[in-house]
Amino acid sequence: MKFLKTIRAWWRGLFRKRRFNMLNATDNTEEWHMHLSPASILAGLVAFMLMLFILTLSLVAYSPILEFLPGYRTEADRSRESLVQNIIRLDSMERMMNDMLTYNENIALIMEGRTPVARVLASSDSSRISKVLVMPSHEDSLLRAQMEGDGEYAIAGQGGSRRQVREAIELATPVEGIITGKFDIRQGNFGVKIAATAADRITAIDNGTVIQSLWTPETGYIVVLQHAGNLISVYKNLSQSLVTTGQTIRSGELIGYNAEVQDGEVRLFEFELWNNGKPVDPEGYIVF
Repeated sequence: MKFLKTIRAWWRGLFRKRRFNMLNATDNTEEWHMHLSPASILAGLVAFMLMLFILTLSLVAYSPILEFLPGYRTEADRSRESLVQNIIRLDSMERMMNDMLTYNENIALIMEGRTPVARVLASSDSSRISKVLVMPSHEDSLLRAQMEGDGEYAIAGQGGSRRQVREAIELATPVEGIITGKFDIRQGNFGVKIAATAADRITAIDNGTVIQSLWTPETGYIVVLQHAGNLISVYKNLSQSLVTTGQTIRSGELIGYNAEVQDGEVRLFEFELWNNGKPVDPEGYIVF
């Protein structure tokens, strides 16, 4: 019973109003007063805390106030940077896929004996916008005429220096024989034709990787090697291929055999050399 009486007394005291007044310090007269109970003070504090919580929640949800907080600003910057990096990676992957498709298409054209085509980049590619060509000057035209002509400084007349450059490259001869067909793009000859012994050994001109090894009715077995410096060597008219795609080959290693005798004739061995996606004269790189 005593406990119940204590609770009742405490409950009544909670709602019992108290008088708060303000007195003048000079004559001790009352200037202002207010009646408050402990329950009303508690309700006022709860209401104030609730309003403060709602205001804080509204500021966080509908204003950029979090950007000014050190920790939250760092997380926002990281998210933004991560998004930008992912976009850049996707763009780079798309370019790489396009380059790989173009590369495979050019290899297929090379195998068919046709000239590969260069991919035309879209104008939206901001990193590879075509630059404005500078027109050659009169002096440049004169120098070009001297270099391409038959004069003292003509490139065609420097046979000895060209041989030294070819020997410095150190590319091995694919097969011993006599060149019967010269390199001529205008006539569709993207390489040289070599008359070699039937079933003779065909070797790699340099270290590389096999990117194609297949057979066609027109050219027999074909082997394509990828070398350093964007150099590709193509071996056609083989009677047998001893390599597989993806295999690593060393310079001078056996990759196949020359065509065998058919109807009393031997098909000429064809050798092509491509540099940066363009056919080049093998005699400018290899001393046959």
